Amino acid sequence: MNLETFDSNTFKGRSLLTWLDYSEEEIRRLLDLSSRVKAEKQRGEVHDRFTGKTLALLFEKRSTRTRCAFETAFGEEGGHPVFLSTQDIQLGAKESIEDTARVLGRMFSAIQFRGFKQSTVAALAKYSGVPVYNGLTDSFHPTQALADIMTLEESFGPCRGKKLCFVGDGRNNVARSLMVICAKLGVHFTVVTPTSLNPDAGLMETCAPLAAVSGAEIRVTADTAEVEGADAVYTDVWVSMGEESLREERLALLKPYQVNQALMDKTGRKDAIFLHCLPAVKGEEVTAEVIDGPQSRAWDEAENRKHTIKAIMLATLE
Repeated sequence: MNLETFDSNTFKGRSLLTWLDYSEEEIRRLLDLSSRVKAEKQRGEVHDRFTGKTLALLFEKRSTRTRCAFETAFGEEGGHPVFLSTQDIQLGAKESIEDTARVLGRMFSAIQFRGFKQSTVAALAKYSGVPVYNGLTDSFHPTQALADIMTLEESFGPCRGKKLCFVGDGRNNVARSLMVICAKLGVHFTVVTPTSLNPDAGLMETCAPLAAVSGAEIRVTADTAEVEGADAVYTDVWVSMGEESLREERLALLKPYQVNQALMDKTGRKDAIFLHCLPAVKGEEVTAEVIDGPQSRAWDEAENRKHTIKAIMLATLE
């Protein structure tokens, strides 16, 4: 792929903290670039577009897909990723986040952060002077959401007008990120969740005018019958990192929202697909029959994390 055909003027040097900061057109261009780099990989092409560049990978939370996607996407292009956990650096401990950002910005071409507070990744972006990528916070998971939309489009074509249902904890970072990107791209998005786990009203108010422009319908309901007609049914773990003490309470509350074959059948569509950001707890939020079955696209989705992350970095670093 010749990146000269990709106009990066609106992307170069930008961070990705949440899709609220990107326009519909910009997200669509990143999706197109993601498909192009995936096609390169499938053809066996080798490039070195990150030669001479370095990437700091800051992890407060453990990860399989996020770490592997960033490391391989950057390394395959000739760049040098450096993994840094809270045991390796003084992030917010003996050294302030602002000072850590200033130092890393002098040494690295870009920074990825995966952790708890959205304010931490925002501070890194503000003080480092280099692109910062949100690999996950308690508030948002934007790189996951881009891979989700890419996977949806690989099954059904352009995502505008498609119906995506998230079933489970409506407050979690994946549901929040999907709400934003769907509102931007015109995807009808329904959160199926107990009322006590509804998405926060502030985010819904933020997304409402975006959805009005794109034509998306954003809905929240406690009724699993609302998955009828869905192109995709999505779920995530019921107990997120940091909420382990709530495990029994959460399992009892969400048991009626398990994605099993009976729930998938409520879509009324044999071609409806199942999505999950992983890791999955089979037998809790989803049955093995579904996630390992023919409707599942969870493994394509996991692979697409790599291609979308590479596209984001190519756009913002090239």
